[in-house]
Parts: sequence; structure tokens; C-alpha cells
Amino acid sequence: MELKLPELGDNVSAATVVGVLVKEGDRVAPGQPLLELETDKAVMEVPAEAGGVVKRVLVKVGDEVRPGQPFLELEAGGAEVPSPQEVPPPPREEKVQAAPPSKASSPSPALAGQEEGRLIPAAPSVRRLARELGVDIRQVRGTGLAGRITAEDVRRAAGQVPPSLPAEAISPLPTPKLPDFSRWGPVRTEPMSGVRKATLRAMAQAWAQVPMVTHFDEADITELEGLRKRYAKRAEERGFRLTLTAFLLKALALTLKAFPKFNASIDAEKGETIYKDYVHIGVAVDTPHGLLVPVIRNVDQKGVLRLAKELQEVSERARERKLTPEEMQGGTFSLSNLGGIGGTGFTPIVNWPEVAILGVSRSQMKPVWDPEKEAFQPRLIMPYSLTYDHRLIDGAEAARFCRHLAQLLEDPLGLALE
Repeated sequence: MELKLPELGDNVSAATVVGVLVKEGDRVAPGQPLLELETDKAVMEVPAEAGGVVKRVLVKVGDEVRPGQPFLELEAGGAEVPSPQEVPPPPREEKVQAAPPSKASSPSPALAGQEEGRLIPAAPSVRRLARELGVDIRQVRGTGLAGRITAEDVRRAAGQVPPSLPAEAISPLPTPKLPDFSRWGPVRTEPMSGVRKATLRAMAQAWAQVPMVTHFDEADITELEGLRKRYAKRAEERGFRLTLTAFLLKALALTLKAFPKFNASIDAEKGETIYKDYVHIGVAVDTPHGLLVPVIRNVDQKGVLRLAKELQEVSERARERKLTPEEMQGGTFSLSNLGGIGGTGFTPIVNWPEVAILGVSRSQMKPVWDPEKEAFQPRLIMPYSLTYDHRLIDGAEAARFCRHLAQLLEDPLGLALE
């Protein structure tokens, strides 16, 4: 049997092979992932349409492939055992979708992630959830990164989550034609990765959607850095590094609880503010593939050491391209720490539909006047900047937010007690 690539999505005519998950001689089950493809929208898996033994792999990492192209030869060999997570449950009588029914009411495992030859961008766990809830995933509209179907999308289709309104339409400005740069000297072109294209779209949307203002401030972290160094060895013995970012996460969570407006979102169409009673903070991670923002969940419920461990684990997965789309969704606030690289300040862009983001630059030892000793003292000063959505947040509120954050960072004992 010759397996061919399915449709990759609307207006997607080609993809790049970034992972070949099987080799010749491997036995595969129906629905088992065979390839990882990167398009300009996402990285997705191609599942097996049937079970058997891999006779020949027709593509390699780096190849550009197109829908309908053969990518693997499979031969039958013995009884096939379907993958447990791909076995569909018994049909349920309840009707959970308003969308028209599919032509195939009981899709086979081979079609669990496809719709008439079209690849459905959903993780195996999300497809399994859809089957458990009796939802036809082929009728679900994805709201995740690059149209990825999330668990929340499936629950919404099942009636477990109130429907949300689509984002406001954005009318992009026409892109002017570039000049012929080769007229003035040698040039070379390099295609953008899928991650970079997704970043391009997200930043353009945020810039068009949010009227942003940036507030700058500083915090004296001399005592905090001493505390970090004191407990760094304890963290290393447990297999992770205790970084300043972990303390920042803790201080941010407490500040967001004190200033809930910064943890909210705007529903402009309804004229409402959506306050979130949870604190999920996205942390920007610099990777060889581009900027990724995994989300640390329930930050307000965790201690600094646990946050440091989770932060290191999720950062490593980001650099190894092992993050799932779900791990980059659901954030309520974002943090970008460039202190390890340098700089005295920058203006980060709000990650819409969030309303604020904190940018941290490199700390420096500076002379600070001590009125009690009537002398200058060397103090470690950390500059930071808060960019916020001026539709919801006023300048005075931003200044109070930054001062509250600074007071927590400048009193590490109080931070630990909280």
C-alpha cells in the first residue's frame, strides 16, 4: 500500500518534513503518527491510514512535500492491533453539535484526524476527548495557534463551554511592492519558518488591535539576588537552576492578584471586561527556531522552587520543539526577560487578547543614596518595562502596578511569606 499525503489545510499547498517518526521494518498501527510536517501555520503530525509494516520511506527531513504525494510504502503483515488511544468509543445517542452531520457517522481510526483526505490539526489527546464527548472533530472550528483544535474547542462544541465571539476583523494595509535589491549588489533569500510566519501574523494582529503604552521602572534586587544565590545550590541538587525569572513569576502572580485588571481581557463587541480568577503566565523563550511563549499555569499557587523547575522543563521542551499547542495557550499575562542578554530597556508588544506584558532588562550595580548613612551604597538595580492596553488600563494604574511589583522584589522575605 502506498500512503499519500492528505490535504494540509485551507490555502496550504506545501509543507516541509521536519520529522520522520518511523523507519523501514517498523510495524505501525492505524492512526500512529508517521511524519511531522511544518507549514506556514503549524507543525502537525501525519497519522497512518492503516496498519502494517513499513517497507520503504519515500521522504526525508528537509524535503518539501505536497498533498497527494506518496511518502511511505506499507505492506500488510499479520493481525493489526489498533492504537488504544485511537479506538473509537461506542456511539452515543446525544446530539452535541449544531453543525450538519458528517457523511461518515462512525469514522474509522484511520480517519480520526482527517476529513475526506484533509488533515485535521488536533493532537491525539484532543481527538480522544472528542470521541469521549461524542463530538465529530471534523466539524469543530479550531481557535488555537494557526487554527489548531484545542480541548476547549471540543468542550465548546459539546456545550460544556459558552461559545465565544470571533476576534474583530482586521483590515490590513496593502503591502507595497519591494524594490529590486539586486540592482545595488548581491542578495540572497531564505524562506521563513512556520514559527516565524506565525509570529509575523500574531505581532501584526496585536499591533493593529491594541493601543499600547509602555511604563518604565526599576527595582532594587540586591537582597533578592543574595537570596537566590543562597538557595541556588539546593536547586542544583534537585536537578534545576534557580533563576531570577522564577522569583519574577511569583512576584507577578501576587501583583496580578492585587491588580486583577492586568489579568483580564477586553470583549470590545460586548463592551465587557473579562476577569480571570486564574493566573497563567506566558514566558518568552528564545529558541533556534524563533520566539516561543509556553505558559506556566496557576503561578499563584506554586512556590519559587517549583516554578523554577517547571520553567526549566518547559524551556527545554521549547528549544527541542517538543511543546504541544496547548502548552502555548491560555495565558493571562506575559513575561519577557532579556536580562541574560543585555540592554537597558525595551517596549514589549502585548500578546493579544492579554492586556499587559512585562519586559525585564539587564540588572546593573549602581550607586544609590542611603539617607541613613548619608552616603552612596552599591545596589543591584533591575530595569523593567510594562506595556499595557490603554483601552482598559490608565497610566496611574500602570505606575501603581510597577511600584507594587518593585516592593515585592525588594523585600524577598515578604515575598517568601506570601
